[in-house]
Amino acid sequence: MGAAVWGTGGDCSPAATAWAVIALPLLAIWVPAGVLLAAAPEARRRLWGPTAAGPATAAVLSYCLATRPVTAEIRGHVIGYGVNVPWMPLVLTGCLFAALGSLPLGGDRRLRALGVVLAVGALACSALWRLEFASTWCAFAAVASLLVWGWVRRPYAAPPVT
Repeated sequence: MGAAVWGTGGDCSPAATAWAVIALPLLAIWVPAGVLLAAAPEARRRLWGPTAAGPATAAVLSYCLATRPVTAEIRGHVIGYGVNVPWMPLVLTGCLFAALGSLPLGGDRRLRALGVVLAVGALACSALWRLEFASTWCAFAAVASLLVWGWVRRPYAAPPVT
């Protein structure tokens, strides 16, 4: 998606809006829901906080995306996205809690490792590229998702029957 935004030169384009729809409200719902579905039954109760934060955050972000333009600006080697979101620190906290908070609570060591990797990446992207956080963190998360790919490619080993 970033390549399509880059190809348009940024500005307010359908590609920028499509990127924002996927990166903002959809991930706030998909990640905690996916972790909830993959978690062992005993871990699911811990996941209701992030799972509830996802749709609440996604509702605010969806409203903003439906009523305000999404802008993209090419800044050197990264893209800075802009969406006029009220209470941005609170909304960003909700989005990160939904996406990152569910991973360590999922009960699986690989999900915890992914959560740690993504949290460290979010902190690094925020510190290094404050204005381009969304673009750089999404790129980092896409690379980190290789951990998930490795996880799902492993054959399922059923627990021993006793």
